[in-house]
Amino acid sequence: MDKQKRLLSIDALRGFDMLLIAGGGTFITLLKGVTNQPWIDTIADQLEHPKWHGFTFYDFIFPLFLFTAGVSLSFSVQSGLRRGLHKRDLYRKAFKRLLILLLLGIIDKNIPLDIFNPAQIRIGTVLGRIGIATFITTILYLNFSWKGLLLWISGILIFYCAALYLIPVPGYGAGDLSFEGNLVGWIDRHFMPGRLLQKTYDENALLTQLPALCLTVGGSLAGNVLQLQQTPGRKIMLLVFPGIVGIGLGLLWGQFFPINKHLWSSSFILLTGGMASLFLALFYWIIDVLDYQKWAFFFKVIGMNSLVIYLAYRFIDFGFTSKLLFSGFYMHAGEKWQPALNALGALAVVWIFLYILYRNKIFAKI
Repeated sequence: MDKQKRLLSIDALRGFDMLLIAGGGTFITLLKGVTNQPWIDTIADQLEHPKWHGFTFYDFIFPLFLFTAGVSLSFSVQSGLRRGLHKRDLYRKAFKRLLILLLLGIIDKNIPLDIFNPAQIRIGTVLGRIGIATFITTILYLNFSWKGLLLWISGILIFYCAALYLIPVPGYGAGDLSFEGNLVGWIDRHFMPGRLLQKTYDENALLTQLPALCLTVGGSLAGNVLQLQQTPGRKIMLLVFPGIVGIGLGLLWGQFFPINKHLWSSSFILLTGGMASLFLALFYWIIDVLDYQKWAFFFKVIGMNSLVIYLAYRFIDFGFTSKLLFSGFYMHAGEKWQPALNALGALAVVWIFLYILYRNKIFAKI
C-alpha cells in the first residue's frame, strides 16, 4: 500500500479482526460460565460457529478479512499504476501471491505433510481462499468500472443461489440445503482432490470460492471510496449506505436462502459484506477523521503482521509459553479462572512477539 496514502484505520481493522484469532476469542469463550455474568456468556456464545444455518459474530471474522484484503488490494493496485506498472506486472504479482498462499495454506492445514499420501492432504484452505480471491479480484478490478464490479457481485450471488436451488443432486434432488444433500458437498466429493474438512464437503473447497470472492471485490470498491477526492463525510456516507443496504438485503434474502457460513450462502455474503463496510466506516471515522489514534496502536501491531500470527499459531505453542511465564501468578486464582487467565497470558505473549517485529520493521508481505 502506498505509504503516503496508508490509512491507520485499515491496519487497525485488520488487527481487530485478527485479535479474535490470536487469542482474544479463546480468552472470552473460556470465561463462559466462570464469571456469573450473563452478558459475558452471551458474548462467548457469539464466538462459536453455528452447526449449520444461522449466524454468530464469529462467522464474520473470515469474511471481514477477505473484505479488508480487497480494500488493501485497491490501494496496492492504484499505487502500482501510478508507478507506471503494466497490467501484466500486476497480474504476475497477484499470481505469485496466489501460488505462495496456496502452498502456505497446504502446509498450514497438513503439518506434518505426508506427500506420499495425497488422498489425505487437504487442498481447500483459508490462505488458499485469500490467494484465489485476491488474484481474481485483481483481474476484475483492472478491467471493470465500479458498476461492472457491482454487476459481477450481483451475477455471482444470483448464479450461486440458482445453482443450489435448481441443479438436482443425485439422491437428494434440487434445492436441498441440508448438511448431506447440498450441491456444494456433492461437487466437493466428486471433483475436489484430497481430504475434505467436513468429510462430506469442505467449506473452503470449490463452489464456495465464487460467493467468497464477492467479499474481496466489494472490499476493492470500498478501497476506491477511501481514495476518492471527496470530503471525509462523503466517503463515510458512501460506506455506510451500501453497508446498510447489504445487511438489509442479506436478512431479506436469508428468508429464502438461509444465512449459512458453511455454504457461504448469498445472504451470508451480503450480510457480512454490509457489516464489513459499516465497520470500515466506523474505524475510518474514529481513527482517520476524528484523529483518535492512540487506542488503535494495539490493533495496528497485530494488523501489520496478520500472516505471521496466523501461521505462528500453527508452529508455536503460545499457551505453553504462557503457562511457563504466568502460572506462578494465576495459580493463586480459583481453578475455574486459570484456563482463561492462561489464554490472556498467551495473548500478551503474542502481542509482545508482534510488537518486537513491529519495532524492528519486520513485516511479512506477499
